[in-house]
Amino acid sequence: MKDFFEGIQYLFEDILFVPIHALRKLELESWWAANTLNWIFMIICMVALVYWVLQLKKFNDAGEEDKSVSAHSFLK
Repeated sequence: MKDFFEGIQYLFEDILFVPIHALRKLELESWWAANTLNWIFMIICMVALVYWVLQLKKFNDAGEEDKSVSAHSFLK
Protein backbone atom coordinates (compact mmCIF):
# COMPACT_ATOMS: atom_id res chain seq x y z
CA MET A 1 0.00 0.00 0.00
CA LYS A 2 2.92 2.31 0.76
CA ASP A 3 4.25 1.82 -2.78
CA PHE A 4 0.88 2.91 -4.20
CA PHE A 5 0.98 6.24 -2.36
CA GLU A 6 4.65 6.75 -3.20
CA GLY A 7 3.71 6.18 -6.85
CA ILE A 8 1.07 8.89 -6.61
CA GLN A 9 3.63 11.18 -4.98
CA TYR A 10 6.13 10.51 -7.76
CA LEU A 11 3.48 11.14 -10.43
CA PHE A 12 2.51 14.53 -9.06
CA GLU A 13 5.84 15.85 -7.79
CA ASP A 14 8.16 14.62 -10.54
CA ILE A 15 5.92 14.57 -13.62
CA LEU A 16 2.73 16.64 -13.41
CA PHE A 17 4.15 19.61 -11.47
CA VAL A 18 7.18 20.13 -13.74
CA PRO A 19 5.57 23.15 -15.50
CA ILE A 20 4.62 24.68 -12.14
CA HIS A 21 8.19 24.31 -10.86
CA ALA A 22 9.52 25.86 -14.08
CA LEU A 23 7.20 28.86 -13.67
CA ARG A 24 8.31 29.25 -10.06
CA LYS A 25 11.96 29.37 -11.14
CA LEU A 26 11.14 31.72 -14.02
CA GLU A 27 9.38 34.13 -11.68
CA LEU A 28 12.64 34.76 -9.85
CA GLU A 29 14.18 35.91 -13.12
CA SER A 30 11.30 37.80 -14.74
CA TRP A 31 7.86 38.49 -13.31
CA TRP A 32 6.50 39.48 -16.73
CA ALA A 33 7.62 36.26 -18.41
CA ALA A 34 6.18 34.13 -15.62
CA ASN A 35 2.80 35.85 -15.83
CA THR A 36 2.46 35.94 -19.62
CA LEU A 37 -0.12 33.15 -19.53
CA ASN A 38 -2.22 35.12 -17.03
CA TRP A 39 -2.08 38.20 -19.28
CA ILE A 40 -3.17 36.12 -22.27
CA PHE A 41 -6.16 34.77 -20.33
CA MET A 42 -7.12 38.28 -19.17
CA ILE A 43 -6.98 39.59 -22.75
CA ILE A 44 -9.16 36.69 -23.96
CA CYS A 45 -11.70 37.42 -21.19
CA MET A 46 -11.76 41.14 -22.00
CA VAL A 47 -12.34 40.43 -25.70
CA ALA A 48 -15.13 37.98 -24.85
CA LEU A 49 -16.75 40.52 -22.52
CA VAL A 50 -16.66 43.26 -25.17
CA TYR A 51 -18.15 40.86 -27.75
CA TRP A 52 -20.91 39.83 -25.34
CA VAL A 53 -21.82 43.44 -24.51
CA LEU A 54 -21.89 44.37 -28.20
CA GLN A 55 -24.19 41.42 -28.94
CA LEU A 56 -26.49 42.47 -26.09
CA LYS A 57 -26.61 46.01 -27.47
CA LYS A 58 -27.34 44.70 -30.98
CA PHE A 59 -30.31 42.63 -29.81
CA ASN A 60 -31.55 45.44 -27.56
CA ASP A 61 -31.43 47.96 -30.43
CA ALA A 62 -33.25 45.54 -32.76
CA GLY A 63 -36.11 45.21 -30.25
CA GLU A 64 -36.24 41.43 -30.61
CA GLU A 65 -36.50 40.71 -26.90
CA ASP A 66 -39.91 40.35 -25.24
CA LYS A 67 -39.67 42.64 -22.20
CA SER A 68 -43.22 42.19 -20.93
CA VAL A 69 -43.72 41.22 -17.29
CA SER A 70 -45.07 37.78 -18.22
CA ALA A 71 -42.39 37.02 -20.81
CA HIS A 72 -41.02 34.15 -18.72
CA SER A 73 -43.03 31.53 -16.89
CA PHE A 74 -41.05 31.95 -13.66
CA LEU A 75 -42.11 35.62 -13.45
CA LYS A 76 -45.84 34.86 -13.27
